[in-house]
Amino acid sequence: MAHKLLIIQPSHYGSKGDRTVFKARHRCVVPLTLPYLAALTPPGWETALVDEQLDPVRFDGRFDLVAISARTLSSYRAYDLADEFRRRRVPVILGGPHAFFHAEEAGEHCDGVGVGEAETIWPKMLGDAVQGRLGRLYRAEPLADLAGLPLPRYDLMNLARYRPFRTHTIVSSRGCPFRCEFCSERFLLGEGYRCRPAPEVIEEIRRCGSRSIFFGDSNFGGKRSHAMELMEAMIGLRLRWSALWPAYLCSDTAFMDLAQRSGLLHLNIGLESIRQETLAGMNKTFNKTRQYGEMLANLRRRGISYSLNFIFGWDGEHEDVFGATLKFLHEHKVPAAYFNILTPEIGTPFYERMQSQGRILDEKEIGRWPGQVCYVRPPYGTPASLENHVGRLYRAFYSLPSIVSRLPMPLTQANIASWVINFSQRRMARTGHRHNNFDGY
Repeated sequence: MAHKLLIIQPSHYGSKGDRTVFKARHRCVVPLTLPYLAALTPPGWETALVDEQLDPVRFDGRFDLVAISARTLSSYRAYDLADEFRRRRVPVILGGPHAFFHAEEAGEHCDGVGVGEAETIWPKMLGDAVQGRLGRLYRAEPLADLAGLPLPRYDLMNLARYRPFRTHTIVSSRGCPFRCEFCSERFLLGEGYRCRPAPEVIEEIRRCGSRSIFFGDSNFGGKRSHAMELMEAMIGLRLRWSALWPAYLCSDTAFMDLAQRSGLLHLNIGLESIRQETLAGMNKTFNKTRQYGEMLANLRRRGISYSLNFIFGWDGEHEDVFGATLKFLHEHKVPAAYFNILTPEIGTPFYERMQSQGRILDEKEIGRWPGQVCYVRPPYGTPASLENHVGRLYRAFYSLPSIVSRLPMPLTQANIASWVINFSQRRMARTGHRHNNFDGY
C-alpha cells in the first residue's frame, strides 16, 4: 500500500499584530517547488500538494508524512502548521531557503530538517521516514551537474486555481557569478554558477503546456553563451517570457536582439542605485550609471516591459537620493520599479559588518513580515524615517498622474504587462504593505 505524503508551500501572516493568513483569489505564476518535489518523490508514495495562498491546509487528512518548504517570510506560518501536524502525531520535515540559514531553529518544530538542494537528500529523507528512523538533519552538497533533472509533476496541481493565462516558472541555471555585498543567493544556491542543458530546458517548456514563462534564475544571463543558446532554441515556440539579468547585457545588441526575437516580454534588473559610489560599496561596479540612459533606451526601442530594483540605506548615502531616484525614473519613463530597504542577510559581508558594529535591530525578526522594514541603524535619520521615505517613494511613483505620464498606451502585450504591474504595486502602496509582488508578470 502506498504511503501518503502531503507537501505544503505555506502562506504568511499579515503582520506581527495580525496573524491572519494571507490568501489570494488567484495567482498568475504557478509555483515550481511543489511540482518539482513531487517529481523527486520515489515510487511508493501517494502525493498531495497544497499552495496555501490558494487552498486551505486540512489537518484531518490521513498522511504518513508532511513536508513543508518555507521562505523566511512564511517561516512562522510554517512552524504553526508543523506544530499542529505533530500534535496530531504526523511526522513533519522542513526545508527551503529559511531552513538553509536557520536549521537549528527549524529543527525545534519538526522531525527532520533538509538543508540544500533536494535532489540527493529528498529520497533519503522519505526512505528514512518509511523505516521510522528519520534523522534530525540532512545536509546536501550542491550538484555538480544539472543534467537529467526530472520534469515537474504539474499533473498533481489544480491548475484551474491559477489565472487562465498562467505563467509557469522554469529554472535554467542555479547560482550567480557575482558577489554583491548584500546578497545571500550564492550561499543558498552554491558558489558556482551551473547551467542546465538547453535542450532539457526546452523540453520542460514544451511539457508545461504554457507559452507564458518566467525564468526563476537568480541571473538568467550569468553565462552569456548558455543564455544565447537557450534563446535561439526558443525562437519558434511563440513564447512570452520574463527573466532577471544584469544591466550591462541591455547594452549588448546581439544579446538583446535575440531576446526580442525569442519573445522577451518583461525584464527585471537589479539597478540598486543611481549613484556609482553606492554601487562600489555594494561590490556591484559592473553596473555603470553612465550607461543607464543607453540601456533603458535600448529596452524602450524594442518595446520590452521592464522593472528596476533599488536598495536604500547604504552607508555614504544621503536623504536626497529618494528625490533624485524619483526624478531619474520619470525622466526615463521607467515602466515599473521596486524599492527595497537594505537588509542584513545572514552570511553576507554586509551582515557581518553590521553585526560587528552593533547596528542590527531585532535580528530574530529579519525578513519575517511583509513590507519594507528597516533592520539596521541607517546612515541618516532613523529606521522609521527610512521606512517612511520608501513608503512615500512608492506612493509617488505609483500615483495615477505618475502612471499615466510614464506608461505608453496598453496596446501591446508588453505595455499591458507594465500597466498590470503598476496597478498591482499601486494597491499595495496604498494599503501600506509595500511588499514587492513578482506574481504580476
